[in-house]
Amino acid sequence: QNLTNMVWAFATAGVHANELYAAVADEAMRQQLHGFNPQGYANIVWSFATAGVRADKLYSAVADEAVRLKLRGFNQQNLTNMVWAFATAGVHANELYAAVADEAMRQQLHGFNPQGYANIVWSFATAGVRADKLYSAVADEAVRLKLRGFNQQNLTNMV
Repeated sequence: QNLTNMVWAFATAGVHANELYAAVADEAMRQQLHGFNPQGYANIVWSFATAGVRADKLYSAVADEAVRLKLRGFNQQNLTNMVWAFATAGVHANELYAAVADEAMRQQLHGFNPQGYANIVWSFATAGVRADKLYSAVADEAVRLKLRGFNQQNLTNMV
């Protein structure tokens, strides 16, 4: 939790601290991600992607662990932040994307808001991952909502 909070704060503040990121990635790997929860998995990769710091082993470990856990306990924000991070960093993780699409559908997109809809489809499209059922469900929900709550950026990201 402390590792994740630290890099999240640095990424959010836009502070470049490559040595810190490297140390955090090394420590998280040394600990084998022990003690991480769904928000921690999502936040650590979000932080690295936001900071533009490569950490392929960390991304791989997070993807493997999230898939192993079958994304149990991951909410809408955890799911979208995680795939956003992988797409932004250009990290391929087909099993993770498949698991996220399945979990989002299992949850019937419960808890998603317009930004969440936009981010998840943007992430899949950016990563070049097909998820036809997910795209269709998001489109249906956007139409059902009559696009209420969607801003210009959400709409642009979705189309």
